Amino acid sequence: MEEPICEEAILAEEIPEVKPAAMVNKNGVKAEAATASGGGGVASGGGGAASGFSGTKIFTWFMVLALLGVWSSVAVVWLDLVDYDNVIGKLSAYDADGDGDFDVEDAKVLLGVKERPVSLVQKEAKEESAVEEQTEPIVKEVIQTTEGTEEEGQLPLNPSQEQQAPEGESPDAVGTPAKSEDATEESFEGKLAVEAGSFEAEAAVQVEEKAESVPEPEANVESVPELETVPQLKAEAVPELKGNAEDQPEDMLKYKAKKKNPKLLNTFEKTIKAEIDAAEKLRKKGKVEEAVRAFDTLVQQYPQSPRCRYGKALAEDDLAEKMRSNDMLQKALSTYKEASELPNATPDLIKATLKKRAERQQFLGRMRGALATLEKLVQIFPEDMALKNDLGVAHLLIGDNKSAKRVYEEVLAIAPSNGFAKVHYGFILKSENKIAESIPFLRDGLESGDPGTDDGRFYFHLGDALQRMGDDSAYKWYERGHQRGHFASVWQRSLYNVDGLKAQPWWTPKDTGYMDLIKTLERNWRTIRDEALSVMDKTTGLFVPEEENLREKGEWGQFTLWQQGKKAGESCHSVPKTCGLLERYPEATGCKRGQIKFSVMQPGTHVWPHTGPSNCRLRMHLGLVIPKTGCKIRCTNDTRAWEEGKVLIFDDSFEHEVWQDADSYRLIFIVDVWHPELTQYQRQTLSPI
Repeated sequence: MEEPICEEAILAEEIPEVKPAAMVNKNGVKAEAATASGGGGVASGGGGAASGFSGTKIFTWFMVLALLGVWSSVAVVWLDLVDYDNVIGKLSAYDADGDGDFDVEDAKVLLGVKERPVSLVQKEAKEESAVEEQTEPIVKEVIQTTEGTEEEGQLPLNPSQEQQAPEGESPDAVGTPAKSEDATEESFEGKLAVEAGSFEAEAAVQVEEKAESVPEPEANVESVPELETVPQLKAEAVPELKGNAEDQPEDMLKYKAKKKNPKLLNTFEKTIKAEIDAAEKLRKKGKVEEAVRAFDTLVQQYPQSPRCRYGKALAEDDLAEKMRSNDMLQKALSTYKEASELPNATPDLIKATLKKRAERQQFLGRMRGALATLEKLVQIFPEDMALKNDLGVAHLLIGDNKSAKRVYEEVLAIAPSNGFAKVHYGFILKSENKIAESIPFLRDGLESGDPGTDDGRFYFHLGDALQRMGDDSAYKWYERGHQRGHFASVWQRSLYNVDGLKAQPWWTPKDTGYMDLIKTLERNWRTIRDEALSVMDKTTGLFVPEEENLREKGEWGQFTLWQQGKKAGESCHSVPKTCGLLERYPEATGCKRGQIKFSVMQPGTHVWPHTGPSNCRLRMHLGLVIPKTGCKIRCTNDTRAWEEGKVLIFDDSFEHEVWQDADSYRLIFIVDVWHPELTQYQRQTLSPI
């Protein structure tokens, strides 16, 4: 009787043994070995299939699939489904050590673990020089420097020798505003408005801010310009963009920001690029002492190399920051000057060097020296509108509005769509009280989205100008300024803020926590009133007209006792009892961001809507002589009136407005106090306003 034949055995026997001809794939490996091994496995599996069904069936099919996988691999290689030669060829582009291939040593170079061979760097530099020699202009003339009114020698840590912050409201470097504390209360000429913002005072802020903080390490000067933001492009080459920067197409924003890398190396310096890069690497890693020594060695070896001297200046500058040494910074300023005056300095290096020098001169408060440096830059690069714009700012920093205005008129004549020039020109017009004329320049400049235009002062001034013209679109700009992070809210538009402080327009005595002070003022209001009346006679000259350009009409006089936390001259001699009452209240007399003063307002006076400079203070009004009707004050959308002998308290960083329509004068006593939520440390360290 014949035995039944297993179906699985028949299947196994039907699978032929695969023995393809030997072949070599594109990686140089014989395919036959792997295939034969696979065939052997199948045969083995086939032989085992006769011994049982459950175990062998699964194994048999597994080996069939494995065989198919092997053949697929062979097909990929043999039939050119992947071009391995091409891949290997592309990797050769990363040959960083010059040995003709891409290997582990190349990877080390690319990852910064190993330096490139000097021979290879010099070879590449020579090849590049041969191409660029015909196109790259090299400055051959020595540039002579005019120093203006700079003085040499030791400087104080936070100096402002040539430019003092103006009396009254000055900038602040401490605290966190809605965006940043980047504007001041003074105006360009006189006092434009309490909340106006002054470039002159801003210089003092920058001195303090930079002296108290160490900036990040310098960017790679070989790939990013040292002080360049966005290069000035010809107006006709860049289409005019309207609306906010965030509303503009992304590709257009990239187009506006596009700039070429500066060429800081002359022909010779490309042959020593590896040495310069090594010293620069030390500087960028924060090893500034070593970087100074490395660049000093390079300067001794190559005394005519502008790039080596520029690197030394940058390293000295970084070391000055680290040491907080003005002597070292003075050395850096001298080295910057030397670098710019060497023959064969490239135009880009001259520009970067002198711009850096001007910036550091401004940091030291040497505004006229910085102005002279920028004037030189404009003479060398007359077509660069960005440099002209910087020159205009330098004039504003020394209070020379007339010269700044002329500079911006020149810029706008050449580049009428230059947003930076527009906002600054509009700012100047507003300081001249040319309200209607200032609006289109401020508005168009902000709408341009150009670098340097997104500044809280410009939003503030545009809104203020529109309000004074009776245009409600002012609040659209205030809202935009709030969205851009410049204002805490549409109502609260102060520019010098500390985050997290309680924000409300009106306060009760209990809210402030200064009950003792308030009770003292209210109990002694008649004494305070009588002393004020005794000095109100115009012949005394103690009451002076309000000079902050806040009045639409009328007369408003003030007599100041304390300013920025200090007594105002000899004023207390005229009102000794009043001053004596306040001496024991440091929350008022020590408020560096406030004032203590008498305020008299004559009938027919209207004060424009405005905001104070900081959210760090509260303002108390003690009523001394108050007509029965006609006098009122609005803060946000809540209007109130004074009472004789009573203290009215509000946060003047919120918009407020005053009317005096009575038949006689109104006299009040103003006492500014620290915001109650400020810590003692903050009160000590916040800078005066």
